[in-house]
Amino acid sequence: DGRRRVVIERVKPEIDAGRFAIKRVVGDAVQVEADVFADGHDAVACVLLWRSLGTDRWSEIEMEPLGNDRWRGAFPVEQLGLYHYTVEGWVDRFRTWRKDLVTRIEANQNIEIELIIGAQLIEAAAQRAAGADRKELLEAARQLAQGPVDRRSSRALEAELAALVHRYPDRSLAVRYERELPVRAERERARFSSWYEFFPRSTAGAAGRHGTFADCEKRLEYVASMGFDVVYLPPIHPIGQSYRKGPNNSLTPGPDDPGSPWAIGSAEGGHTAIHPQLGTMADFERLVARARALRMEIALDVALQCTPDHPYVKEHPSWFRHRPDGTIQYAENPPKKYQDIYPLDFESDDWEGLWNELKRVVLFWIEHGVRIFRVDNPHTKAFPFWEWLISEVQAQHADVIFLSEAFTRPKVMYRLAKLGFTQSYTYFAWRNTKEELTAYFTELTQTEVREYFRPNLWPNTPDILTEYLQFGGRPAFVGRLVLAATLGASYGIYGPAFELGDNAPRSPGSEEYLDSEKYQIRSWQLDNPWSLRELITRINRIRHDSPALQQDAGLRFYPTDNPMILCYSKSSSDLSSVVLVVVNLDVNHTQAGWIHLDLDALGMHAGAPFQVHDELGDGRYLWQGARNYVELNPHTLPAHVFRLRRRVRTERDFDYYL
Repeated sequence: DGRRRVVIERVKPEIDAGRFAIKRVVGDAVQVEADVFADGHDAVACVLLWRSLGTDRWSEIEMEPLGNDRWRGAFPVEQLGLYHYTVEGWVDRFRTWRKDLVTRIEANQNIEIELIIGAQLIEAAAQRAAGADRKELLEAARQLAQGPVDRRSSRALEAELAALVHRYPDRSLAVRYERELPVRAERERARFSSWYEFFPRSTAGAAGRHGTFADCEKRLEYVASMGFDVVYLPPIHPIGQSYRKGPNNSLTPGPDDPGSPWAIGSAEGGHTAIHPQLGTMADFERLVARARALRMEIALDVALQCTPDHPYVKEHPSWFRHRPDGTIQYAENPPKKYQDIYPLDFESDDWEGLWNELKRVVLFWIEHGVRIFRVDNPHTKAFPFWEWLISEVQAQHADVIFLSEAFTRPKVMYRLAKLGFTQSYTYFAWRNTKEELTAYFTELTQTEVREYFRPNLWPNTPDILTEYLQFGGRPAFVGRLVLAATLGASYGIYGPAFELGDNAPRSPGSEEYLDSEKYQIRSWQLDNPWSLRELITRINRIRHDSPALQQDAGLRFYPTDNPMILCYSKSSSDLSSVVLVVVNLDVNHTQAGWIHLDLDALGMHAGAPFQVHDELGDGRYLWQGARNYVELNPHTLPAHVFRLRRRVRTERDFDYYL
């Protein structure tokens, strides 16, 4: 219809023209902006429309003008699942008429005809109204149509009348944005979580003995005492015998070597079976229940690969790629060879059967109490599969969380997040300098990426022992802990290797651990006096007490005059929670310098003194103004995590701090 004159452009947030959903958690307000305008000088009005999946009824709220034809509105997401939103706009004839009427009156022009036009517009609004509003509008139209001009013009400009007419706009020629944009509402743990990874087989009290789920229950209390809320377990399935790896990834295992948990499948079963030495399904369900009682959740590894001994190999040979000599292609990353792993072939003629079986595996563990899955190397599986699987699972279980363990090219990592992964591993482990950290986290939190990519920061994993940790000693572990726990709302550590400072590489230049738990059972001295357990407990308590640290929004970096000092803050939108962090990135030397704060952004008054309380080291400092001095010794505590307290003077001239 050529009469529809309104234009709607640059709707934000919008991911790839609405192809993918933005991410929020229940309780969030989704803020939407758009350019809405028309030709000429007519006033326009617009509304933000939204609805949840399963209903055709739209809710709406009027959008507010920001200037330059930009409009903003917000709506709440109040339940788990998928929502859609869009924008609708129309020419507001009554508002245009009223604006012009004011101009004509100020210019002392004859407004007789204008008042008649206004009466007609009000009468038209009455036809769209009912009850008392209809009667009042009809009476107002009559009052504008006849009588003294002064009285009629005064009635025409009454704010109450304008508000009443505004409730019944003429939207017959309204324009709706061409796309309905999706948003997925998830539970709070999708945005804020603290993860701890350990190997169940290394939890036995006696060195060399294979741990059980009963041993894991005891380990849960240790993890809970540090304040973690997600316990991630590597694969708990039977391990194959064929081409089993020995200690340090050797090809010559001994008869008692346990092999790699990621080499899934044996005569005892595959992805829905439990390693016999760990226990039974009843034991596992008891572990899940115990974690829940400790206010934690068990996260399981989803590693979609098989050993030559996996039941799938015999039952579904078409799910694997075959070489010309008839053998199945094992995993390779030339020159590396992984003869103990058969990748699944997502180009199989029976791809639908493969997809459905893998969905069955995930649903199987959901039925046994698991709601969080860490997915191993998702970038080596087909993109369409992940979009389908996550959508199918969350349609039945909207509270399920998927963490993408993809260390690969940036666009691939972002695509996986768009496809539905709740959280994602990052390059954090390899970002060490002030410039690297500032640039990377600015990208993650202050660009469109923040709408769909939720970072989960890990300073170490069983596969990653960075050079920074190998040579930095205790200061490196403390510094990386503080950075991970405060730069990101979600973070994790692989323990007890992390808190005990395990930093011996398999060989020079390698990021593999010496005597890695991936290939052998380890015994850990949890009461080692070197342990960072107490510090980890404190940092997790700070996180749980600080709403600012429970989101990725609100991150802001500040200039310092020392390249080895990184300073940043995180704040809630209303500034009711503000945390200021200063980290010495030099693991060897004391570093000092001046930081330059934006007091306005921190909710502080320029010129007024304020106290900063270091909740990590418990020091208190009185600061004033934007420029303040810091000094950090890496061998005592290489970081400050400050809570800012404003100085207040009472009527009795007594100072205290908020």
